[in-house]
Amino acid sequence: MSSNDENQNQGADAEERDPDAEMLAEEAALIEAEEELVERINVAEKKAEENWESLMRSKAEMENLRRRTQKDLENAHKYGIEKFVSELLPVMDSMELGLAVENADAENLREGMALTLNMAKQIFEKFNIEIIDPMNQTFDPEFHQAMTAQPTDEVEPDTVIAVMQKGYTLNNRLVRPAMVMVSKAAE
Repeated sequence: MSSNDENQNQGADAEERDPDAEMLAEEAALIEAEEELVERINVAEKKAEENWESLMRSKAEMENLRRRTQKDLENAHKYGIEKFVSELLPVMDSMELGLAVENADAENLREGMALTLNMAKQIFEKFNIEIIDPMNQTFDPEFHQAMTAQPTDEVEPDTVIAVMQKGYTLNNRLVRPAMVMVSKAAE
């Protein structure tokens, strides 16, 4: 083929490629890409809106849970000992009935107080309240408070020889130490 023929073929190819048709094809491709982008943006916005609504619902649920928990905590502080109080009421009733008896002798009063004390001890057991009565035990500063020390040869030093006031624990936690007198070596 001669160079003239090639030039003519190239000229024919250029004429076959219409610049308007190419422009229209490019425009159509851009419009299609734009429509695809708009669709993707719409999907993303819808998803973002769903996520935002979910976040707001979760936030509201957490706030409601916080308020309910706060209210439950306040009620627990206010009414936490309600069961203990209801168990203690018969002890109060017993004491009031004992005081209402006229012309009771000392033996009857003592018997009534012993029954009332037993009721109180049963309540203490029910609620894991333990009495610390360390008479003749080794002094323990975690559960005993030494009020005084008495020199003696009768027991080992640091032995509790008198209990002025019993102590108490609640679920093994010290509520009040026992106030005691402790022995010390005689001089």
